[in-house]
Amino acid sequence: MLERFTFPDLDSAYESFLKHSGLEECVILQTCNRVELFGCTNSADLGKIKKTWASVAGLEENAFKENLEISKGTDAYTHLLKLTSGLDSLVIGEEQILSQVKESISTAKGLKASGDNLNTLFDKAIKIGTRVRQATGISKGSLSIGSMAVNLAEENIDDLKSKHILLIGTGEAASLVAKSLKKREIDFLVTSRTFERSKAFAETAGGTPMPFEQATANFKSIDVLFVATIAPYFLVTHDRVQEAMQSRKDGMLIMDLSNPRTVDDKVSTIDKIKVMNLDQIAEMVEKNMKNRMGLVSSAEHIINEELPVVEAAMKRLEVEPIVTNVFKEIDQARVKELKKALQMLGEKDEQKIRIIDQLTQAIVEDIMSIPMNNLRKASEQGDAEILKTVKRLFDYKTKE
Repeated sequence: MLERFTFPDLDSAYESFLKHSGLEECVILQTCNRVELFGCTNSADLGKIKKTWASVAGLEENAFKENLEISKGTDAYTHLLKLTSGLDSLVIGEEQILSQVKESISTAKGLKASGDNLNTLFDKAIKIGTRVRQATGISKGSLSIGSMAVNLAEENIDDLKSKHILLIGTGEAASLVAKSLKKREIDFLVTSRTFERSKAFAETAGGTPMPFEQATANFKSIDVLFVATIAPYFLVTHDRVQEAMQSRKDGMLIMDLSNPRTVDDKVSTIDKIKVMNLDQIAEMVEKNMKNRMGLVSSAEHIINEELPVVEAAMKRLEVEPIVTNVFKEIDQARVKELKKALQMLGEKDEQKIRIIDQLTQAIVEDIMSIPMNNLRKASEQGDAEILKTVKRLFDYKTKE
């Protein structure tokens, strides 16, 4: 389901959303557990957003009917804070989501898809998420799906280091398995449907690349098999495994981390084969969560403390264009009148001109700083009436 909603070409997706959805800013976050779009606009048109998403991902618009979750304003801020703090992940406190959020905003900035609003929101969310993790220790000793799978393998296989291990997949879940194996200094083979992808994966995540057909044909020499792909069909079939087992005496452990499963359920009926999947890992996740519930409460407390600060910062952004515009117009008037006065005085002395210029600047700042700061405070407190009044007073037009 997630794969259907995923954007295969991020550059093209950003271009389409900014061009057709009515969003003025956007950030795309997609991982093996989520596909999310953060957007900013004066007038949200959900129909346009869904139509653009459907067009980019190659979906029918009715695909969103039961699969779209929408958060606005404070709810959206809270969601992002929980994400960066590790509270909205399968494994509580896992660290990968924080780096994924950082990567998402970095990509959006690079493509000029995000602006002041989303840059401010993501910057604060990343800082708060980091603070939550440091203050609560919620990430300390936390396990990724990959490390949990390797832990289970170690519990079920004696001396894992001495075994022949194959990893099928080169995506996010596979990288977590590779990272965990590499950390334990365990050698492994890695393969995927294209050998080039396997080689690229091995260069960054570790392992020895092997062509897919060669790897699957050599199941008879594999002791532990990790399968972590998004293939919509069985990669590990009953016939292939049964054939491999005919020429070996010992058993094989198969860890299926794919969703949907890519190991045929019938494989578990073969003698000396043990298959473990996400259900077993979910049990470990549940234990992990129970152990961390006290830390979750502490994390939520910090988020609740920081949320008003985030809200104030976002509301203040609404008034900054007005403040900037007012100061700009007043300064233009100041410079215009200063030139007139200097011409009337016939003043040519550079030092005196600089002193007079600084004097006029100081007078303008003294007069305007208090009302503008009060305007900022009013915006932080959500006082929409003062904003409307100031817009009328200074004839400020919001950009459409």
